Amino acid sequence: MSPASPPRGSFAPLAQPVFAVLWAATVLGNTGSFMRDVASSWLMTDLSASPAAVAMVQAAGTLPIFLLAIPAGVLTDILDRRKLLIAVQLLLASVSITLMILAQTGLLSVGALIGLTFLGGVGAALMGPTWQAIVPELVKREDVKSAIALNSLGINIARSIGPAAGGLLLAAFGAGVTYGVDVASYLVVIAALIWWPRASKADDALAEGFLGAFRAGLRYTRASRPLHVVLLRAAVFFAFASAVWALLPLVARQMLGGDASFYGILLGAVGAGAIGGAFVMPKLRERLSPDGLLLGAALTAAAVMATLSLAPPKWIAIVALLFLGAVWITALTTLNGTAQAVLPNWVRGRGLAVYLTVFNGAMSAGSIGWGAVGEAAGLSGTLLISAAGLAVAGIVMHRLKLPAGDAGMVPSNHWPEPLVAEPVGHDRGPVLILIEYHVEKHNRTAFLHAIDRLSHERRRDGAYGWGVTEDSADPQKMVEWFMVESWAEHLRQHRRVSNADADLQGKLLTYHKGPDKPVVRHFLAINRPGKA
Repeated sequence: MSPASPPRGSFAPLAQPVFAVLWAATVLGNTGSFMRDVASSWLMTDLSASPAAVAMVQAAGTLPIFLLAIPAGVLTDILDRRKLLIAVQLLLASVSITLMILAQTGLLSVGALIGLTFLGGVGAALMGPTWQAIVPELVKREDVKSAIALNSLGINIARSIGPAAGGLLLAAFGAGVTYGVDVASYLVVIAALIWWPRASKADDALAEGFLGAFRAGLRYTRASRPLHVVLLRAAVFFAFASAVWALLPLVARQMLGGDASFYGILLGAVGAGAIGGAFVMPKLRERLSPDGLLLGAALTAAAVMATLSLAPPKWIAIVALLFLGAVWITALTTLNGTAQAVLPNWVRGRGLAVYLTVFNGAMSAGSIGWGAVGEAAGLSGTLLISAAGLAVAGIVMHRLKLPAGDAGMVPSNHWPEPLVAEPVGHDRGPVLILIEYHVEKHNRTAFLHAIDRLSHERRRDGAYGWGVTEDSADPQKMVEWFMVESWAEHLRQHRRVSNADADLQGKLLTYHKGPDKPVVRHFLAINRPGKA
C-alpha cells in the first residue's frame, strides 16, 4: 500500500488484536521508561552541575546498546522471542525498584545512578532488536511497514506523555514515586507478553548456535552494500544530532531557567511534535524521496539547535522542540524502514542489531564528545558547533543515496538440495563448492561483472571465501568457488537465497552455454588418519 493510502492503511495493524495489545502495552512501558529517564537526568543535575557528568547519564543509557546490540540480535534470532522479552522486562523492573529504594532512602549517588542507568541500557540492548524483529509475526505481510511506523509513533506518544508526567510526578512526589510508576508499567508489559498466544518454535535440525549465528550475522553485514549505506547515513546524522539530547537538561535548567516540570514539558514537546510528524509524513513522502526527507530532517534539527543556543524565551524553545520531534521521527522512520527493507527474515534480528549498534554508538560517542565540548565552549557554543556540523553533513550525505529497499527478500527455495553418496554430518566441514560454467569469449566481460555481483550474495548467505578461475587449457571453462564453514551452514545457504538473489543467479545463467546446467560439486574436508 502506498504512502498516499487512506488513513485506514496507516492504522490497519491495530485491527489485529495481538499487535494492538502488545502495541498498547509497549506504549505504556515506554511511557514509564521516559518517566524514569527524566527522574534520572534531573537527579544528576542535583548531584553534579558538570556538563560531562550530566551527559554521562545519556551515554550510560546508550553505550550498552552499542556494546551488546549484536549479541542481542543473535539471541533474537535463535531464542524464543517472547521468553526473552519477559526476562528483559523483569531485569528492567529490578533496575527501577533499586532506583526507587535508593531515591527514597537518600542513598542515591552519582556512581550508583550511572551504574543503574547502564544496567537499564543492558536491558534496552537486549530488548531493541527483539521488539523490532517480532513485527512480521504480529501483522499481515502487507501491513509490516505500517506496523513499523506505528511502533515509532507509539514511542513518540510515550515520549510526549512520559517526560511531562515524569516531571510533574518528580516535582510533586519525588523520584521514588516516579520510579515506582515505572515498575508498574513493566508489570503491564509482562502480562501482555504472557497473554500473547505465540506458537512454539518447531525443532529445526539446522538451528544455529550462538557463535555460528554471530559469525553469520557479521558476514552478512560485511557483504551487504545496501546496509552499509543505511549505517553510514545513520551514524553521521545521529552523531551530530545527539548534542541536543545530551545537553538538554542543562539547557532547560541553566539557559532557560526552568525546573523539573519544564524539562518534562520540553521532552513532551518533542513527543508531541513526533506525533504530528507521523500524521503528516504520508503527505511528505508524496513530495519528497527518502533522501529528501533525511536532508530536511538534518537542516531542521540544525535550525532547532541554533535557536536553543540563543537562550530564547521558554515558549519559543517549546515550539522549536515540537519541530525537533517531527523531524526526529522522520529520520528514525526513514532509516529504520530502509534497514528493515534490505534485510531478509533469517538475519533480521542481527541486521537490526547492527543498525541499533551504529545508532546508539553514534549517540553514545556524540553525548560524551559534546559533553566534553560543552566544558570548553559552553552550552551555546556547543549547540552552534553541532548545528553547523549537522547542516553541512546533511548536505554532503545527501549525495549518497539510500537504497530503494524494494528487492524481494522472501526465500526463493529454488536451489536444489546437494547430492550426497551417504549422509553427511552437519558439523562436517569446511565445505568447498565448485560451479562450472562455459562462457563464450564475447560474453566474458558481462559474465565477470554479473558474477562479481553474485559474490556479495554468496558472502552474505554464509561463504567466507569466494573466487572465480579459468581453465588454462580452455579459457571458456570458468569455475566459481566458495568456502562454507560446515555442511549445516551450506544447507542453510540453500534456505537463505532470496527471490532477488535468484533473479541475479538467473541473469548469470544466461551467459552459460551448453546443453546442461552448470555442474555443481561439493567437496568435504577429510580428517587425516590419527586426527580427531
